[in-house]
Amino acid sequence: MTELGTASWKTRQVVLSSRPLNWINTAFPFAAAYMVTTGRIDALLIVGTLFFLVPYNLLMYGINDVFDYESDLRNPRKGGAEGALLHPALHRTVIAAGVLSVGIVGGAMVVLAGAGHPLSWAVLAVSLFAVVAYSVSGLRFKERPILDSITSSTHFVSPAVYGLVVAGATVNFGLIALLAAFFLWGMASHAFGAVQDVEPDRHAGIASIATALGAWPTVRLAITFWTLAGLFMLVTPWPGPLAAVLSVPYILAALPFWSVGDEQSESANRGWKRFLWLNFFTGSLVSLLLIYWVQQGA
Repeated sequence: MTELGTASWKTRQVVLSSRPLNWINTAFPFAAAYMVTTGRIDALLIVGTLFFLVPYNLLMYGINDVFDYESDLRNPRKGGAEGALLHPALHRTVIAAGVLSVGIVGGAMVVLAGAGHPLSWAVLAVSLFAVVAYSVSGLRFKERPILDSITSSTHFVSPAVYGLVVAGATVNFGLIALLAAFFLWGMASHAFGAVQDVEPDRHAGIASIATALGAWPTVRLAITFWTLAGLFMLVTPWPGPLAAVLSVPYILAALPFWSVGDEQSESANRGWKRFLWLNFFTGSLVSLLLIYWVQQGA
C-alpha cells in the first residue's frame, strides 16, 4: 500500500498547505499589538493568537494552493515549504479544514472579544475577505497588478489592526506611521516574492505586479517600499525609530537583483529564501523592542 491516501499523508499535506514557516507572520502582529496595548495575557490573546497562527493561514494558503494548482504544476518552487502542490483529491479537504477551523476558532475569538468593539467585526471581515479574494475564482486579486501587493499586505497588517481595535488602542500619529511602515513592508515583500515567478506566471497566463512591471522594476519598487517603511519608523515613538534599521537586511537581500532580467528572474529565489529566514531574525529583534517598550511604560 502506498502512502498516497493514508491519514498521515493527508494530514501532512493539509499542514504543509498552511505554510508553517509563515505562521508567525500573522500570529505575531496580532499578539504584539494586543499585548503592548493591554499589557496582559488573557483568553482572548491566546485564542486570537491561535486563530491567526493556524486556521487563518490554512484558509489563506489552502485556497491559494487549490485555485493555483494548474499553474503550480509548472512552478519548480512548489511542493515544499514555499507552497504545497496539492493532489486534486485533497482540494475539498483543505478548503473544508480551513473554513471549519476559521469558523470554530474565529467564532470563539469573536465571542471573547464581546460586543464592545463593533469596529473589530469590520476589521475581521476585511481581513477574511482579503484572504478569500486573493485567490478564489471570480475575484483573483492576485492577478490584478498592484492590487495583488495591497491585498497580500492586508493579510499581515489586518491581524495587527484587529489586535489594536479589540484592545482599545488610542489612534495617534505614531500608531498610523507604524501601521504605514508595516503595510509598506508587506507590499515590498509580496512584490519581491513575485519576481521569482515571472516566467512561470507568464507561461500560465497569470498576471502579477512582477509580470506587469517586469523583474528589475519590481525589485527596485520593493527596495523603495522597504526604504519608505524604515523612514516611517523614524517618526514613531521611542524605541520605534530603532526598528528603522530592520529594513536594511531586506534591502541588502534584494540589492543583488537590482538589474535582474525577466529571463533570470528565477534567481531571485535565493533572495526570497534569505527573506524567509530574515523574518525570524527581525521578529526576534522586534520582540526585544516590544519588551523594552512595555517595561518603559510600566
